[in-house]
Formats: sequence, structure tokens, C-alpha cells
Amino acid sequence: MTDSISLVEAFKQTRYQIAGNGKRTIQVLKEAFGQVDGQQESDMYGNGEIIEMFQEKMAAYLGKKSAVFFPSGTMAQQIALRIWCDEKGINKVAYHPLSHLEIHEADGLKELHHIETLLLGNVAGLIELADVLNLNQEIGCLLLELPQREIGGQLPEYQTIVEISEYCRAKGIPLHLDGARLFEILPYYQKSAAEVCSLFDSVYISFYKGIGGIAGAILAGDNDFTKQSKVWKRRHGGDLIGLYPYIISADYNFDKRISKMDQYYEDAKELATLFNTCPFIQTIPAVPVSNMFHVHITRPKEQVEAVFKEIYYETGIGFTSYLNEKNQSSVSFEVSVGDQYNSIPKDKLHEGFQLLQGKLK
Repeated sequence: MTDSISLVEAFKQTRYQIAGNGKRTIQVLKEAFGQVDGQQESDMYGNGEIIEMFQEKMAAYLGKKSAVFFPSGTMAQQIALRIWCDEKGINKVAYHPLSHLEIHEADGLKELHHIETLLLGNVAGLIELADVLNLNQEIGCLLLELPQREIGGQLPEYQTIVEISEYCRAKGIPLHLDGARLFEILPYYQKSAAEVCSLFDSVYISFYKGIGGIAGAILAGDNDFTKQSKVWKRRHGGDLIGLYPYIISADYNFDKRISKMDQYYEDAKELATLFNTCPFIQTIPAVPVSNMFHVHITRPKEQVEAVFKEIYYETGIGFTSYLNEKNQSSVSFEVSVGDQYNSIPKDKLHEGFQLLQGKLK
């Protein structure tokens, strides 16, 4: 019965899904828009009360002097690195080999800004202090991604970040935070956003990941930095006539979910434990350090797809809609825990994992 449909179609038909905050439907937007005064004026080309108040709110939360709302993180981060490179007069930045800018942006940083990249650290590991100390080239900026998504959302020890920050400041190297998932790592570090961001000269955060907004990003730093970022935002076409739908969604979902990050973190650890009880499965990290982790299964893709579809049909629980095939005998997928996990009855959840244990054997 399940052979004729794809994994993604089987997943869509499940009643319960272990990850995320739910489907991105128009109803989600209606909930956000229902909370605001319908007569409130929109922003216009980056100006107006609605955008300025939200930028001030985010700057205060991040402990920075000011902040600018962008329609996308890709735009925001390329601009941040361009500003620092121009200030230093060095068109080279350093970041992890699996940085979003390196593998997901079609070389935008290089093609649009003519900035060279220095890949720092081991592909399978984190950037460590020794990697920074051993830099043998001058750079305009160092970017750290917290957590490092492509290797399962791993995090360095907090003291490592402190030491890298101190070194960069002593050497006059701007330090930028790719904080797309900054909110989600605060429970692990037991630090406030402002405490983490104080170690960085500029910070980017996203509103569509753990927060669950439509789209959008904030770029924060000192007043001179954000003033320059507004100019570059205009040059990139980021000053749409109105960004208010994104801002309303971001603001509503920030208030709705920022207090839930501790719960998402605890749920992720619980979920990873369930996966790790199954044969041929291991999570990376073994114990999550945020609400996200990667699941690795040393079984052929066809077998895992068949097993998952059977479980989806029998229990109504969906583990994932896709499988990344690493080789002929191994697959993986990513899990980011949100509101949906707690909607699954515990007996139903354990039934799903008992079936997974048995079917993988």
C-alpha cells in the first residue's frame, strides 16, 4: 500500500510530525495579523514606526546599539562581511568550510562583492582557537556560526568563543556571528542573547527557523555599522516599499516562541535518546546542544524509506520527509524540534519508535 507513494507524500499524510512548528499555511499569517491594529500604517522603504520599533526591540534584546531588518539573511550577511572588509581594506574573510555563504549562496559573496574566502577548521569539526591563532593571512572579518548546522548543530565550548573574541579584538579582526539559530542555543550556554552577542562586533539572526516567522532577518551592531548596512540594503534592493508583513510575523512569533526555547532543547534531548535506542541509528551530536540534530542511519536508502512509510501508515507519526543518501548503505536527515513534538501523545510516540527498532532489525 505504501510502495506507490513517495516518502514526502507519505509524510504529508501523517497526523503527527516530530519536528518543526507546523505547516506554513495562510492560517498562520492570519493569526499574526489578527493581533495588530488594522489601521496601523506600514513601513515605507525602510522607514516608519512599525519597522523602527521592531528594530529597537531586537537591538535591545541582542544588547547592540542598533539593528536593521532585512528581507533575508543571505543579504544581511553578505553586507555585514562587505562592510568589515571595506573598513579593513582587506577583501578576504574566514569561516567554516560548510558555512551557508560557502555552500548555499551560489558564490554570492565572491561574485557580487569580490571577497575571497579562507576556509577555517576541519570540515567535520568546529572552528577552534588554534585554527584562529594559526591564521597565516590577513582577513577583513572572521565569521562564526553558532550552532554549526551542517555538522548537526554542534557548538564550541563557551570559553572557546570568549578566547576567540578576545584574540580578534586584540588583533583588530572584526568578529561576526551567524546567529541564524542564536535563540535555540541560549538554553545550552545558559547565557542571554546579549551576553553571547557582546563577544561579536556584528550579529545576524533569523526569524523563520525556530521562531517560525514568514521570513526576514536582523543585522545588529554599533550605529556606524548599521548606518552603512542601510546603504547596502538599498543597493541590494532590500528596501521593499513595505516589509510590514514580515515584521508583523517576526514580532508575533518572537513573542510566541522565545520563551519556549528551553522546552525545545529538552525535547530535542529526549527525542535524540529515542533515536539512539534504535539499531543502526546514531544522532550527531549524541546529546543535542540545541533544538536541532542530525540522524544518521547505516542502512540503504530504499530500506529506510520503506520502513518509514510503513510506520507513517501504521502510527500516523512522521519522522522526516526526506533522506540524504551519504552512500549506498547510509542516509541522514535533520531534526529541528518545535511546537509539534509536544502535540504527539507519548504512547503513540513510543509505539512509533518500538516499530522503528523492530523493523530496522
